[in-house]
Amino acid sequence: MSGVEGIVVNDENRERRSDFENSEDERRRSKIGNFKKKALNASNKLTHSFKKRGKRIIDNGVSSVSIEDVRDAKEESAVHELRQKLLERDLLPPGHDDYHTLLRFLKAREFNIDKTIQMWEEMLNWRKEYGTDSILEDFEFEELEEVLQFYPHGYHGVDKEGRPVYIERLGKAHPSKLMRITTIERYLKYHVQEFERAIQEKFSACSIAAKRRICSTTTILDVQGLGIKNFTRTAATLLGGVTKIDSSYYPETLHRMFIVNAGPGFKKMLWPVAQKFLDAQTIAKIQVLEPRSLPKLLEVIESSQLPDFLGGSCSCSAEGECLRSSKGPWNDPEILKLVHNAEPIFVTEISRVSNEKQAFDSYIQIHPLKASHPSHDDQSCL
Repeated sequence: MSGVEGIVVNDENRERRSDFENSEDERRRSKIGNFKKKALNASNKLTHSFKKRGKRIIDNGVSSVSIEDVRDAKEESAVHELRQKLLERDLLPPGHDDYHTLLRFLKAREFNIDKTIQMWEEMLNWRKEYGTDSILEDFEFEELEEVLQFYPHGYHGVDKEGRPVYIERLGKAHPSKLMRITTIERYLKYHVQEFERAIQEKFSACSIAAKRRICSTTTILDVQGLGIKNFTRTAATLLGGVTKIDSSYYPETLHRMFIVNAGPGFKKMLWPVAQKFLDAQTIAKIQVLEPRSLPKLLEVIESSQLPDFLGGSCSCSAEGECLRSSKGPWNDPEILKLVHNAEPIFVTEISRVSNEKQAFDSYIQIHPLKASHPSHDDQSCL
């Protein structure tokens, strides 16, 4: 082939490639244009949905939910920095790539990036060694019914902002009898399993019911009748194990805690001992209430959501008793369909708040309600 013929052939090849690339560019622009149109339509429907709550946002054959998420600009910047560093170190599995999960760990380490990365890596290693990712399927706590007799506890209802309420009747706990039924190791595994169930099911159900993502609890510890007899070495070991798991691997999931029916003995003897197991951030979220201060609970929890033994009006007579009923949005069949269905479209309006300018900037996200690997911006928390 002569040089001139080669140049002509090459020019023709370049023209064909150019035509192909232009065609590809046009197709991409067309797709982007269609996506923008869909996003605009979703935005208009979302705005309308806030005026008429409970209506469908997108007519796609399944229910959808709108959720508002207000973020602090400085916190968002810190989360972005942490996320980039975790990605660089290959420490961000898709299932944990979530804005508010990262924010919880940052808060636990007072926004120190290096300390947060260390805490995060320890959490990932623990989950791998403990088998946490599959614990809902792999572990069966057959002795639960017997355990509840000697350690009454459970979720019951929601507070006024939609968070699940978790209750323990510590005064009715019998550690020695409990250890005849189970072991500390098995109970801690059950505790982790219930935490995973709360995050994957209860928090999601509460989010749908409250129209905002929920990922923290209001906890009540009833210490009526609690004495030195209950605070044995076994109880101390169990408390220490639970506290270690909660603070190290599920930080900032406690919104507030009430210790109720606390008499003089508890305040003078047991509370100082219990505080040794808790960090300062947790202690700051705890209110210790005397028996006469029980009505304080009704300021944050509706009477119908609070068991009668705590001053509420609920008795759950049909189920036997409140702590065995697990009353809450997580038992609503319609909500459960959304929680367990990976197909529904989940529309989120995210409002960013600037600390300096107090300016609001909103945009729309459309993504699956519940997937195996939530995206970085998948959740907003209260």
